[in-house]
Amino acid sequence: MRIFNHGVCIFAAAALLTSCGKQERAEAERFHDALAAKQANAASADRIESEMVTNARAWCGAITAGGGGKGVELDQNASVAAELAKSAVAVSTELSAIRQAVDAETLTAEFPRNLRATLITQLTLRQRYLQDVRSVLEDSAAQFRAYAQSRAYNGDTYPEGMAKLAGMLGTYKPPEDAVGSAITALASKYNLPPRPPART
Repeated sequence: MRIFNHGVCIFAAAALLTSCGKQERAEAERFHDALAAKQANAASADRIESEMVTNARAWCGAITAGGGGKGVELDQNASVAAELAKSAVAVSTELSAIRQAVDAETLTAEFPRNLRATLITQLTLRQRYLQDVRSVLEDSAAQFRAYAQSRAYNGDTYPEGMAKLAGMLGTYKPPEDAVGSAITALASKYNLPPRPPART
Protein backbone atom coordinates (compact mmCIF):
# COMPACT_ATOMS: atom_id res chain seq x y z
CA MET A 1 0.00 0.00 0.00
CA ARG A 2 1.33 3.42 -1.00
CA ILE A 3 1.55 6.01 1.75
CA PHE A 4 1.31 9.67 0.66
CA ASN A 5 3.19 12.37 2.43
CA HIS A 6 0.64 15.19 2.56
CA GLY A 7 3.31 17.72 3.45
CA VAL A 8 5.29 16.92 0.30
CA CYS A 9 2.13 17.14 -1.84
CA ILE A 10 1.18 20.51 -0.43
CA PHE A 11 4.70 21.84 -0.99
CA ALA A 12 4.73 20.57 -4.58
CA ALA A 13 1.35 22.14 -5.27
CA ALA A 14 2.47 25.45 -3.81
CA ALA A 15 5.63 25.37 -5.91
CA LEU A 16 3.57 24.67 -9.04
CA LEU A 17 1.20 27.55 -8.32
CA THR A 18 4.14 29.87 -7.69
CA SER A 19 5.74 28.82 -10.97
CA CYS A 20 2.48 29.39 -12.86
CA GLY A 21 2.09 32.78 -11.20
CA LYS A 22 5.59 33.82 -12.23
CA GLN A 23 4.97 32.71 -15.81
CA GLU A 24 1.70 34.65 -16.00
CA ARG A 25 3.33 37.78 -14.60
CA ALA A 26 6.22 37.44 -17.05
CA GLU A 27 3.73 37.19 -19.92
CA ALA A 28 1.88 40.23 -18.62
CA GLU A 29 5.10 42.22 -18.39
CA ARG A 30 6.09 41.34 -21.96
CA PHE A 31 2.63 42.19 -23.24
CA HIS A 32 2.67 45.44 -21.26
CA ASP A 33 6.02 46.42 -22.76
CA ALA A 34 4.90 45.50 -26.29
CA LEU A 35 1.86 47.72 -25.92
CA ALA A 36 3.90 50.54 -24.40
CA ALA A 37 6.23 50.42 -27.40
CA LYS A 38 3.23 51.05 -29.68
CA GLN A 39 1.50 53.67 -27.53
CA ALA A 40 3.03 56.59 -29.44
CA ASN A 41 1.93 54.99 -32.73
CA ALA A 42 -1.60 54.65 -31.39
CA ALA A 43 -1.63 58.30 -30.33
CA SER A 44 -0.41 59.32 -33.77
CA ALA A 45 -3.14 57.27 -35.44
CA ASP A 46 -5.77 58.85 -33.18
CA ARG A 47 -4.54 62.35 -34.06
CA ILE A 48 -4.46 61.72 -37.81
CA GLU A 49 -7.91 60.15 -37.70
CA SER A 50 -9.35 63.05 -35.70
CA GLU A 51 -7.89 65.61 -38.11
CA MET A 52 -9.14 63.64 -41.11
CA VAL A 53 -12.70 63.47 -39.77
CA THR A 54 -12.73 67.17 -38.83
CA ASN A 55 -11.52 68.21 -42.29
CA ALA A 56 -13.83 65.76 -44.05
CA ARG A 57 -16.87 67.01 -42.16
CA ALA A 58 -16.25 70.63 -43.13
CA TRP A 59 -15.48 69.76 -46.76
CA CYS A 60 -18.36 67.31 -47.13
CA GLY A 61 -20.81 69.72 -45.51
CA ALA A 62 -19.90 72.50 -47.93
CA ILE A 63 -20.37 70.22 -50.94
CA THR A 64 -23.71 68.72 -49.86
CA ALA A 65 -24.96 72.24 -49.19
CA GLY A 66 -23.71 73.96 -52.35
CA GLY A 67 -22.85 71.30 -54.92
CA GLY A 68 -19.61 70.05 -56.39
CA GLY A 69 -18.72 73.27 -58.19
CA LYS A 70 -17.25 73.74 -61.64
CA GLY A 71 -13.87 73.84 -63.35
CA VAL A 72 -11.06 74.30 -60.85
CA GLU A 73 -13.41 73.56 -57.95
CA LEU A 74 -13.98 70.05 -59.29
CA ASP A 75 -10.24 69.44 -59.55
CA GLN A 76 -9.79 70.74 -56.01
CA ASN A 77 -12.55 68.51 -54.66
CA ALA A 78 -11.07 65.49 -56.40
CA SER A 79 -7.69 66.29 -54.79
CA VAL A 80 -9.22 66.78 -51.34
CA ALA A 81 -11.06 63.45 -51.57
CA ALA A 82 -7.86 61.69 -52.63
CA GLU A 83 -5.84 63.24 -49.79
CA LEU A 84 -8.46 62.35 -47.19
CA ALA A 85 -8.46 58.78 -48.52
CA LYS A 86 -4.67 58.68 -48.06
CA SER A 87 -5.10 59.79 -44.45
CA ALA A 88 -7.54 56.93 -43.85
CA VAL A 89 -4.99 54.51 -45.30
CA ALA A 90 -2.23 55.96 -43.10
CA VAL A 91 -4.29 55.45 -39.95
CA SER A 92 -5.24 51.91 -40.95
CA THR A 93 -1.57 51.11 -41.59
CA GLU A 94 -0.65 52.27 -38.09
CA LEU A 95 -3.45 50.15 -36.61
CA SER A 96 -2.23 47.12 -38.59
CA ALA A 97 1.25 47.53 -37.09
CA ILE A 98 -0.25 47.61 -33.61
CA ARG A 99 -2.35 44.52 -34.32
CA GLN A 100 0.72 42.65 -35.58
CA ALA A 101 2.66 43.53 -32.43
CA VAL A 102 -0.23 42.37 -30.26
CA ASP A 103 -0.66 39.13 -32.22
CA ALA A 104 3.05 38.36 -31.96
CA GLU A 105 2.88 37.97 -28.17
CA THR A 106 2.65 34.41 -26.80
CA LEU A 107 -0.06 34.53 -24.14
CA THR A 108 -1.45 31.58 -22.20
CA ALA A 109 -3.01 33.26 -19.14
CA GLU A 110 -6.70 34.09 -19.38
CA PHE A 111 -6.57 37.77 -18.41
CA PRO A 112 -3.94 38.87 -20.96
CA ARG A 113 -5.57 36.74 -23.66
CA ASN A 114 -8.99 38.28 -23.05
CA LEU A 115 -7.43 41.73 -22.99
CA ARG A 116 -5.73 41.06 -26.33
CA ALA A 117 -8.97 39.77 -27.87
CA THR A 118 -10.81 42.91 -26.82
CA LEU A 119 -8.06 45.15 -28.16
CA ILE A 120 -7.93 43.34 -31.52
CA THR A 121 -11.70 43.64 -31.85
CA GLN A 122 -11.53 47.39 -31.25
CA LEU A 123 -8.73 47.85 -33.76
CA THR A 124 -10.50 45.70 -36.35
CA LEU A 125 -13.72 47.71 -36.09
CA ARG A 126 -11.77 50.93 -36.59
CA GLN A 127 -10.04 49.54 -39.64
CA ARG A 128 -13.34 48.48 -41.17
CA TYR A 129 -14.72 51.98 -40.67
CA LEU A 130 -11.63 53.52 -42.21
CA GLN A 131 -11.84 51.10 -45.14
CA ASP A 132 -15.43 52.20 -45.80
CA VAL A 133 -14.47 55.88 -45.58
CA ARG A 134 -11.50 55.36 -47.91
CA SER A 135 -13.66 53.55 -50.45
CA VAL A 136 -16.28 56.31 -50.52
CA LEU A 137 -13.62 59.00 -50.83
CA GLU A 138 -11.83 57.28 -53.69
CA ASP A 139 -15.11 56.74 -55.55
CA SER A 140 -16.03 60.39 -55.00
CA ALA A 141 -12.65 61.57 -56.26
CA ALA A 142 -13.19 59.59 -59.46
CA GLN A 143 -16.69 61.05 -59.82
CA PHE A 144 -15.43 64.62 -59.40
CA ARG A 145 -12.90 64.00 -62.15
CA ALA A 146 -15.67 62.59 -64.36
CA TYR A 147 -17.79 65.70 -63.74
CA ALA A 148 -14.86 67.83 -64.86
CA GLN A 149 -14.94 66.07 -68.23
CA SER A 150 -18.71 66.38 -68.67
CA ARG A 151 -20.24 69.33 -70.52
CA ALA A 152 -23.65 68.43 -69.12
CA TYR A 153 -22.61 68.86 -65.49
CA ASN A 154 -23.94 72.14 -64.09
CA GLY A 155 -22.19 72.17 -60.69
CA ASP A 156 -25.19 71.91 -58.37
CA THR A 157 -25.03 68.16 -57.72
CA TYR A 158 -22.36 65.97 -56.17
CA PRO A 159 -21.24 62.33 -56.12
CA GLU A 160 -23.71 59.89 -54.54
CA GLY A 161 -21.07 58.80 -52.09
CA MET A 162 -20.98 62.25 -50.48
CA ALA A 163 -24.37 61.70 -48.85
CA LYS A 164 -23.17 58.35 -47.50
CA LEU A 165 -19.98 59.97 -46.26
CA ALA A 166 -21.94 62.72 -44.51
CA GLY A 167 -23.92 60.06 -42.65
CA MET A 168 -20.78 58.17 -41.65
CA LEU A 169 -19.10 61.31 -40.40
CA GLY A 170 -22.24 62.40 -38.58
CA THR A 171 -22.33 59.27 -36.43
CA TYR A 172 -18.56 59.12 -35.93
CA LYS A 173 -17.28 58.83 -32.37
CA PRO A 174 -13.61 59.52 -31.56
CA PRO A 175 -11.68 56.32 -30.83
CA GLU A 176 -11.05 55.34 -27.24
CA ASP A 177 -7.46 54.97 -26.12
CA ALA A 178 -7.65 51.19 -26.40
CA VAL A 179 -3.89 50.67 -26.12
CA GLY A 180 -3.63 52.94 -23.09
CA SER A 181 -6.58 51.21 -21.43
CA ALA A 182 -4.95 47.80 -21.98
CA ILE A 183 -1.68 49.05 -20.50
CA THR A 184 -3.49 50.42 -17.45
CA ALA A 185 -5.43 47.17 -16.98
CA LEU A 186 -2.26 45.08 -17.07
CA ALA A 187 -0.44 47.40 -14.68
CA SER A 188 -3.35 47.31 -12.24
CA LYS A 189 -3.91 43.55 -12.42
CA TYR A 190 -0.25 42.60 -11.97
CA ASN A 191 0.96 45.63 -10.01
CA LEU A 192 3.51 46.49 -12.68
CA PRO A 193 5.86 49.43 -12.11
CA PRO A 194 5.67 52.41 -14.51
CA ARG A 195 7.75 52.10 -17.67
CA PRO A 196 9.55 55.01 -19.31
CA PRO A 197 7.72 56.26 -22.43
CA ALA A 198 8.85 54.70 -25.71
CA ARG A 199 11.06 56.85 -27.91
CA THR A 200 9.69 57.81 -31.30
